[in-house]
Amino acid sequence: MNDAKLTTLQTGMTTVSGAVIEALAMQERGRVLMPGDAGYDEARTIWNAMIDRKPALIVQCFGAADVIHAVELARDNNLLVAVRGGGHNIAGNAVCDGGLMIDLSPMNSVRVDVAARRAWVGPGATLADVDKETAAFGMVIPTGINSTTGIAGLTLGGGFGWTTRKFGLTLDCLMSCDVVTADGRMLKASATQNTDLFWALRGGGGNFGIVTSFEFKLNELGPQVMAGLVVHPFDDARHVLDEYRRALEMAPDELTCWAVMRKAPPLPFLPEAWHGKEILALAMCYCGDMAKAEQACARLRGIGKPIADVVAPCPFPAWQQAFDPLLQPGARNYWKSHDFMSLPDEAIDVLLDAVRKLPGPECEIFVGHVGGAAGRMAIDATAFPQRSSHFVMNVHGRWRDPAMDKICIGWARDLFEAAKPYSAGTAYINFMPADETDRVESAYAGNYARLSRIKKIYDPQNMFRMNQNIRPDMGMAH
Repeated sequence: MNDAKLTTLQTGMTTVSGAVIEALAMQERGRVLMPGDAGYDEARTIWNAMIDRKPALIVQCFGAADVIHAVELARDNNLLVAVRGGGHNIAGNAVCDGGLMIDLSPMNSVRVDVAARRAWVGPGATLADVDKETAAFGMVIPTGINSTTGIAGLTLGGGFGWTTRKFGLTLDCLMSCDVVTADGRMLKASATQNTDLFWALRGGGGNFGIVTSFEFKLNELGPQVMAGLVVHPFDDARHVLDEYRRALEMAPDELTCWAVMRKAPPLPFLPEAWHGKEILALAMCYCGDMAKAEQACARLRGIGKPIADVVAPCPFPAWQQAFDPLLQPGARNYWKSHDFMSLPDEAIDVLLDAVRKLPGPECEIFVGHVGGAAGRMAIDATAFPQRSSHFVMNVHGRWRDPAMDKICIGWARDLFEAAKPYSAGTAYINFMPADETDRVESAYAGNYARLSRIKKIYDPQNMFRMNQNIRPDMGMAH
């Protein structure tokens, strides 16, 4: 192999000899890729098409040993490192320019132990990989809403979706991790081993090492849930949202309902006359006793005069994939997000005004309904501090033409600023774009100082900085 020039942690350049790269390739079960190699462009392509970065070296890992060898190369040569799990994160931190990309996507195994109610999951697994395996045994890990999302980034940053109110965040079901730290050691992190690291991993993102295996507690679910959409004309949105927030005050933990506002896609159950027009959809999932499902969903389904109601029993993995067609890779994406304790009238006014200014047919606003079991954990029980917020707003700018970048990003930023006075002040790091590094400390609230101390122990040189970065040494830059 040829010599390679790679970016260092200090954004300088260093040369890694072809002999060293060849030796690495001989050690790896996976592939070592350089620009021009077959598979290189595919490996560096991630979900958000705005990200077009070119690593100097990509190591595709098939196991923990591959990860250790790659980290040792980075450590010995002071290299800039990006770590790819599912490659779904909005900020694009899975890929770096000129540095070393450690690609975990081949490590997508899922193993279920029914008797122990445990699942062991590789960091390259997607939610589809997890759901299909666990559902076969009537089990679930509470995860997100899009089956192409990677389990690793989701878990390390929090993880919420349709079953969070019943079973907690994804990270609340994490029992242990195998972690490769910046010095190349493999550690076990759990409630009894390396407990400070385990605390930090549950919400601290990819700041503390590379997780090569996750052990999750499983929860019984299914085989069916009551789920689907109730679609309303946007002209009725004020009334629907008013009734929506009232209905949720009494909702059982088994019931989750999200509000989505956008231009109607050409869904088969919507009359063609509504395609392309602004709508508000209530997306709901009841994950409890099916004998009680109709009654649990009745109040939400009884709001207003919907265009369509397609709430019905269905297999949970099918509902987890319901939004996949609207969230395929290849589009340009920019998000802005707030946590809300409630939805005051003033916040609703801001949201409705923004929907009237939607810059494109794929742009949307969703309000995620959380709380329940996830809200009954102490703020300092894990690194994830946003336990008391009841709603999460995601302003989802999504478009195809680069010429639309300015208008779509501007729309999202304007809505974010207008909604700020009504927000809780915290933020969900998995929804934060790359230009929000100034929000990281406030996102972790009172947990940031402890995270910074733990970062200093496990990654004092800040090797793992391609993330929503927690700096070692109490905020001192490295």
